[in-house]
Amino acid sequence: MDEIDSIASDFDFLEDWEQRYQYLTELGEALEPMPEAEKIEDNRVKACMSKVWVSALPDPQHPGKLVFQGDCDTAIIKGVVALLVNLFAHKSPQHIIDLDVDVLFERIRLAENLSPTRHVGIYAIVEKMRAQAQALRSS
Repeated sequence: MDEIDSIASDFDFLEDWEQRYQYLTELGEALEPMPEAEKIEDNRVKACMSKVWVSALPDPQHPGKLVFQGDCDTAIIKGVVALLVNLFAHKSPQHIIDLDVDVLFERIRLAENLSPTRHVGIYAIVEKMRAQAQALRSS
């Protein structure tokens, strides 16, 4: 749970939702660009209103671990994608599957500041990333 504590503490320094929104936007802007070749239908999160792609890859520096790439066409959701890409980086597929992101989302008060539609989309991103981790675990 250390990574969740670390992320939550970053958000604790921000006084209001506007500052949190800005921080998420900055995380999205800092996200490593996703190669266009990875923006394929299999990597698209279809339950999102925004165009979102995520892709799991074996971590070249840590055998048995994964890294993710992601992109989105809206700033706030791209920030959430960046948050998840960083949270799941260098973890085993089983760790990714087991990680309770609800704890993180509650601690940073994400649900109370996003529309229900965006909330559903964010969980669709998590589920897509978990499904990709599961597929790589099984291969």
